[in-house]
Amino acid sequence: MKHCLVTLAALVVAASSFAQGTVTFHNKIGSVDARVTFGNATTYADSTIVAQLYAAAPGGTLAPVGATIPFRSTPAAGMGYLNTTGVDTTRSIPGVAEGGSAQVKVVAWVASLGSSYEAVKALNKGGVGESGVITVATGGGIQLPGQLVGLQGFQVSSVVPEPSIAALGLLGAGLLLIRRKK
Repeated sequence: MKHCLVTLAALVVAASSFAQGTVTFHNKIGSVDARVTFGNATTYADSTIVAQLYAAAPGGTLAPVGATIPFRSTPAAGMGYLNTTGVDTTRSIPGVAEGGSAQVKVVAWVASLGSSYEAVKALNKGGVGESGVITVATGGGIQLPGQLVGLQGFQVSSVVPEPSIAALGLLGAGLLLIRRKK
């Protein structure tokens, strides 16, 4: 009997030492209301834009945590908010103990431009945005996941279109005509 109790106690200690702090990835929950706009201050992000949580222990390097979530397209009042219907929004923060604090930010990008925030940002065509970094209290274990209290809305920039082949051809023809007249 003693061996069973000692083994059980050792398992509980081992499991709790590997527990990580958790947060809920929502931009509208409880006191959090951080609506995201696209292109200008009056157009809200829709399902063509995805968001991802970046997190780390305080002083650490922020890195992607969990899967991306698209924004809502309907109803109009829901646009600019994450479409969390049927999605597990709990994110475990590596290196942060349950009940500890973590630094987090939310990044968003136009999904058709690439599969990650870094890839789309490297294109230098716009279509990206990010929140400021905030410090949040995490949950975990028997505690509810922490909320992104302090998160502010942000803007995803417009995409700068590349010129079409026809437009480049017309530009080249115009330059040739100008040169010919001289």
